[in-house]
Amino acid sequence: MLLADFGEPGQRRLSASHAAVLGCGALGTVASEQLARAGVGRITIIDRDVVEWTNLQRQTLFDERHAAEGTPKAVAAAERLRLVNSSIQIEPIVADVRPGNIESLLNLAASDGLAPRAGVVIDATDNFQTRYLLNDVCVKHALPWVYGGAIGTRGMQATFLPALGGACLRCAFPVDSAAPIAGGDTCDTVGVLAGVAGIVASCQAIEALKILLGRADLCSTTLLDMDPWKGERRRVDLASARDPRCPCCVQRRFEFLARRDEDLATLCGRDAVQISARISGRDATPPFDLGALARRLQATATVQQTPWLVRAKVDPHHELTVFSDGRAIVRGTTDPGRARSLYARFVGV
Repeated sequence: MLLADFGEPGQRRLSASHAAVLGCGALGTVASEQLARAGVGRITIIDRDVVEWTNLQRQTLFDERHAAEGTPKAVAAAERLRLVNSSIQIEPIVADVRPGNIESLLNLAASDGLAPRAGVVIDATDNFQTRYLLNDVCVKHALPWVYGGAIGTRGMQATFLPALGGACLRCAFPVDSAAPIAGGDTCDTVGVLAGVAGIVASCQAIEALKILLGRADLCSTTLLDMDPWKGERRRVDLASARDPRCPCCVQRRFEFLARRDEDLATLCGRDAVQISARISGRDATPPFDLGALARRLQATATVQQTPWLVRAKVDPHHELTVFSDGRAIVRGTTDPGRARSLYARFVGV
């Protein structure tokens, strides 16, 4: 409240605001913690995955217990943030963001007007397919969002304000261009320096606070590209980067939002395949019966059950993690056919 652009009115405004954090890895944990400590009144954290040992090097809200238990990242983050600031609302959502659910997850599809939409979305995802999807939905609904990426020792950050008519992500990074960071490498293949993710996420949190305080005029109009390990830093002007032929922000063709949900997805660098509940024709509601699945698997597999998932070591090489919506991550293979077969054999169709 001592800061000039905050004061008591600004703090009250933050207390009444809502931010969504899409992804809860290295970027999402740092950004969500800073928003919570700043007093943002409601924070929605959306993530599809569980905590693993390799996450602990850089994902600051998690500890060894979370990794041992395989706690969903969104749940573990909410647990920690409630200890940091018990006066705010933390909403964890364990879900895979897809074209078919992103608008409802962000409360953009609510017809009754009762569910408050976020005032800003922080992109803490790990792939550009999801970022293009987020760009589509934010342009469609004029929702501000803050991009961030970190890989190796390099990081990037930019702020997009669709309501002001500036460049969108597809203007800056056309879909048919080369991968913007490190030629398509991932943190699982080349690693990531924790401090780089921390810097990027801190920049994201600051930009988000500007937006929630009604000071979008202070937001950066550049793309920050940096490599602190090499001592390199540059800014790329985005103020005049809008593509007059952009299919998204100019032609308003939301191609990624219109795509059919994928049944299977190979998780890059993870030696794993994700299978959606749609593969078996199941609806995500009512919740999948995890208890029944655990009891059935106990005769042939090593099983761990939590309120959110069932994890089963089904053979020496493969592990299944099944969530309450029927979605599963099959570890030990990158072959969709093999993953489908294991899902059908142990979970059912």
